[in-house]
Amino acid sequence: MQQPTYSYYKNLFEGKDFPLAYVDLDLLDNNIESIQKRVGHKKIRIASKSIRSTYILKHILQQNPIYQGIMSFTGKEALALLEEGFDDILMGYPIVNSKEIEGFCKATKEGKQAVLMVDNIRHFELIEKEALKHDMIQPVCIDVDMSSDYPGIHFGVYRSPINTLEKFKSLVDKAQQFSHVKIVGLMGYEAQIAGVGDASPFNGIKNSVIKFLKKISILELERRRTACVKYLIKKGLKPTLVNGGGTGSIDSTKKEDFVTEITVGSGFYSPALFDYYENFKFLPAAGYAVQIVRSPQKGMFTTLGGGYVASGSVSLDKQPKPYLPEGVQLTENEGTGEVQTPFYYNGKAPLQIGDPILFRHSKAGELCERFDSLHIISQGKIIDIVPTYRGKGWTFL
Repeated sequence: MQQPTYSYYKNLFEGKDFPLAYVDLDLLDNNIESIQKRVGHKKIRIASKSIRSTYILKHILQQNPIYQGIMSFTGKEALALLEEGFDDILMGYPIVNSKEIEGFCKATKEGKQAVLMVDNIRHFELIEKEALKHDMIQPVCIDVDMSSDYPGIHFGVYRSPINTLEKFKSLVDKAQQFSHVKIVGLMGYEAQIAGVGDASPFNGIKNSVIKFLKKISILELERRRTACVKYLIKKGLKPTLVNGGGTGSIDSTKKEDFVTEITVGSGFYSPALFDYYENFKFLPAAGYAVQIVRSPQKGMFTTLGGGYVASGSVSLDKQPKPYLPEGVQLTENEGTGEVQTPFYYNGKAPLQIGDPILFRHSKAGELCERFDSLHIISQGKIIDIVPTYRGKGWTFL
């Protein structure tokens, strides 16, 4: 599918208030289909933190039966989604707030599929206490750390303390004392494969190192996840949920026989960071537009706002990326700013004060934390303006 031109978006946004955020539904649908084809026969769980719009979540879930369930990033978010009618929600992280745990227990008792994440015996204790009150059994999933450690390098992110088979066995064995908590499976998120680009212009020679580390890490994490699943089977726990992956690791995760589902999030919007993967490309479905308000000198313009910098380690690739028109170059000293963004321009499209400049956020769902609505584009029209989480009054982190 061919990406729209600058004039396409410029005409659509004429007369609109800036800044504004948008989702191009035609490009989104193309990504949805591409992800479905890449995954094959595995189920896909949507990472809600990368979407943060109930409209878009519903849209994705309606496209194909392969899209089943949501991975939630906070307890409050999960409970809000359950109240909105969503089902089959897996917590991506442990929660320790007793009211939120109680909310999960109530939802489970009412027939909802709502699974809590655990990686410590304390989590079991807190869940047991609330489940006991409601005389029910709460399903949980064990988070197994999928990072790899090499001499002088921790390749991955610091998540669960359960990073060996021995630690996994110990937690499972201790958990047998809890009569109102049931282990239904495990999650192993291979962040170093899914979330680390291996073709970034900011990494230089590190790209080759990252590719090599990914290759050997994939073999290690497959053995770890498989061994953990086999131990659950040995204990008679019959796991029904074995979650893995991320947009960047689909190709390797789908090869594991025990994996029942792959979590995908950022690939739907395809933010700027996802330009830096060698083995796949999706279309830039989401972005934001800011407006030129002045021209400090010839060949240079300034927009109002635009400094929506992504979380994570501080580096240039966390800065928003100019998208359209082509030829926009940020200044080294100012970058994208809180109230203004100056840029040099050597593109072909004529620009003047009042024109929009399109950017892509470095990450996916974080874009929605800066805007209360998304302009939904399809077939050359803005077909709807829908609320983000922020627009619904939802602030979870």
